[in-house]
Amino acid sequence: MLQHLAKTYQKRLLTADNHPEQWIQVREAGLYCIPADTYIDPWQTVENAIITHGHADHARAGHENVWATPATMAIMRVRYGEQHSPAQHHIEFGERIQLPGTEPVFMTFYPAGHILGSAQVLLEYRGARLVMTGDYKRTPDPSCEPFEAIPCDVFITEATFGLPVFQHPPIQHEIQKLLSSLKRFPERTHLIGVYALGKCQRVLLGLREAGYTKPIYLHGAMLKLVNLYQTFGFDFGECIAVNNVVDLTTLAGEVVLAPPSALTDRWSRKLPNVLTCMASGWMQIRARTKQKGAELPLMISDHCDWKELLESIAEVNPQEVWVTHGREDALMHQAQKMGYIARALRLVGYDDE
Repeated sequence: MLQHLAKTYQKRLLTADNHPEQWIQVREAGLYCIPADTYIDPWQTVENAIITHGHADHARAGHENVWATPATMAIMRVRYGEQHSPAQHHIEFGERIQLPGTEPVFMTFYPAGHILGSAQVLLEYRGARLVMTGDYKRTPDPSCEPFEAIPCDVFITEATFGLPVFQHPPIQHEIQKLLSSLKRFPERTHLIGVYALGKCQRVLLGLREAGYTKPIYLHGAMLKLVNLYQTFGFDFGECIAVNNVVDLTTLAGEVVLAPPSALTDRWSRKLPNVLTCMASGWMQIRARTKQKGAELPLMISDHCDWKELLESIAEVNPQEVWVTHGREDALMHQAQKMGYIARALRLVGYDDE
């Protein structure tokens, strides 16, 4: 329904009175909405913060007021404690609220498809509509709510993989690479570097959907968030903490998930005959694969690739495209070639994954 609306939405006249460039600013703390006195994903502690998702480069503790989806708020409590913010406002997808401030600004969350609870932010002010995507992807992912195209006048899109070289294969293809390697090297522990939030759960579900029924072993850094996802109804099958394995030699031929930082530290050297894997959209770049020491690179990304970025812009069909964190210039120039007014926001402070 929303995708249909994106195609039929009647664009409004942007004037000096309501153009988002008059009420959205890039400040030292991040992207700021002036009439609402509120930041989106600020990288410094502020009074009012809208948080798009739970990754640490977007969600920080200490803000006075936080607006986020229930899942994102739960992730923040796991990571930062119950009192990460004195005032925690849980906003459901599709729920339209008025933000504090000098004039009415209305906010609505819509799914971004990045990780569990990730949200696009629709802001409405004086009849103008602006969408901040946060991090997002378009490929199907059973571990989170799917992206929805939201009609707007200004579309702020990320550009993490904003170059034509980036073309992400289906996750099923990469999971089959992993399963084939397990059959070919049954004596080797397949240690996969995954981020604890989002990538870990996506790989777990990908393995289960591919028919892998054996226990999957987890580094201790994975456990809290896997447990949290289970409270939201996700079934990952049997998962065992590596710390609970008495004889580590029994992990030969098994799948172990660990944070990327653990791939080369003392912890991983305890495992038998390790075959190092890394799950990331950056595994398409040979230098990144070598940097991570990945014998088996798995191109599994939680962001849009180049084609999906362009498809999203065309589907939303805004009047203007603003590009942030990533390969801004390439996507900005392509949006201009597509007939859109485009600009780069030059936001800093966000990680690549």
